[in-house]
Amino acid sequence: MAEMFSYAFMRHALLAAVLTGALCSAVAFFVVLKRLSFLGVGISHTALAGLALGLVTGLDPFWCGSAFAVATALATGHISRRGQLYEDTVIGIFFAAGMALGVAMLSSLKGYYPEIFSLLFGNILSVSPADLRLLAAVAAPVLLFIALFFKELLAISFDEEAALASGLPVKPLYYGLLAAMALTVMISVKLVGIVLASALLVIPAAAGYRFSKNYRGMFLLSLATGIGGSAGGLILSYYLDLPSGAAIVLFMALIFVISLLYRPRDG
Repeated sequence: MAEMFSYAFMRHALLAAVLTGALCSAVAFFVVLKRLSFLGVGISHTALAGLALGLVTGLDPFWCGSAFAVATALATGHISRRGQLYEDTVIGIFFAAGMALGVAMLSSLKGYYPEIFSLLFGNILSVSPADLRLLAAVAAPVLLFIALFFKELLAISFDEEAALASGLPVKPLYYGLLAAMALTVMISVKLVGIVLASALLVIPAAAGYRFSKNYRGMFLLSLATGIGGSAGGLILSYYLDLPSGAAIVLFMALIFVISLLYRPRDG
């Protein structure tokens, strides 16, 4: 273990894994409670269009992808809340359109672009100090939003109509949660790539839900799964010579399987 972290790139990767795991598990708590898991899948795949635009134009792929991800999340929420289409229908359309647009733009690139493989499957081992600062800068406002409005977000996740009747600003909170989801997805892309990013918004909280009987326990166990799964998957990938992104998701999935075997949740 000591030999593993004697390398600077492994220390950077571990910091990125812990930071991303904490952020994803905190957001996943509300994603699972409000049943927005499929939206996470749609956001991560739609972001391919923004990332491709960044590669084609020479702009920063992260910020282009973030703009597309946030726009997709807010547009989905706006259209579904107005009753024009069901939420899953809107996500399905944006999912397909974003992927198609991304593939179309990537096909115009000439030569070899290793960044494309990293965007699809992640490359946490390439995280630099500048990347860590970017991750922290994006994670800080998201975590601050969750900390400041935890009870309000919990209320709209359990019963939105009751929250509205009690005077809570339901719509701004809902859109804020969607934007937080989008930014969290983009941070996850660096860790596990577009293909697997949505898993980090579901598995930690799902495991916490299975292990606990109340929301406090669920939140704490979600954090433990997210942080422990990210760090554990990274260590596993080093010793078994596996792709780090896949190892992280598989390690978290194993924790979830254990939660299923541990005991069936009541209710």
